[in-house]
Amino acid sequence: EAERWILAGRVQVNGKVLETPACVIGSEDVVLVDNKPLQQKSHTRVWMYHKPAGLIVSHKDPQGRSTIFEHLPTNMPRVISVGRLDLNSEGLLLLTNDGAWARKMELPANGWERTYRVRVHGQITGEILSRLSKGVKIDGIKYAPCQIEVEKTQGTNTWIKMTLHEGKNREIRNFVERSCFHVKRKRFCWCSRRCVYWIRYKFDFWQSS
Repeated sequence: EAERWILAGRVQVNGKVLETPACVIGSEDVVLVDNKPLQQKSHTRVWMYHKPAGLIVSHKDPQGRSTIFEHLPTNMPRVISVGRLDLNSEGLLLLTNDGAWARKMELPANGWERTYRVRVHGQITGEILSRLSKGVKIDGIKYAPCQIEVEKTQGTNTWIKMTLHEGKNREIRNFVERSCFHVKRKRFCWCSRRCVYWIRYKFDFWQSS
């Protein structure tokens, strides 16, 4: 959007119309857009949002489906999400007014802990736990070791808790579905997503009740 403003001749820096985006702006420079001072950057703010199932994490959906941003309080500033959750997923989603901060939080290299609570059908063997804790390679993609533990067993269902540090696409689903048991529900802590059903509840030190 800023580039379009510049190409349209709407931006001035220190009294001169800016002709190219290739310009370094300092704190002492005076920037005008349509002859009005550019609004100062707001302090970084973060909101914890419980995304319900059935909403898209997007500002606009080509298919006309309802988005989370259409359901936010009207007094909130414009925000973006840190990562995404699928249409049918629900749970904790971080929202922020700072795009750079959001991109930094999404980088797998930062190693933020992402903890998931997963309900699977069947018993979890020691062999499966050992294999997942050492990391796996699936379809040519290497997944780093994760921390995994069995929380409880209810009838034919087992609840496990997994803590990951990469946040790769389909990470939980690939870990679980390639390990000989079927995922029924997962409760997780970050924006790693896409399984049959899940609730995210924690992102590093952000945690929902």
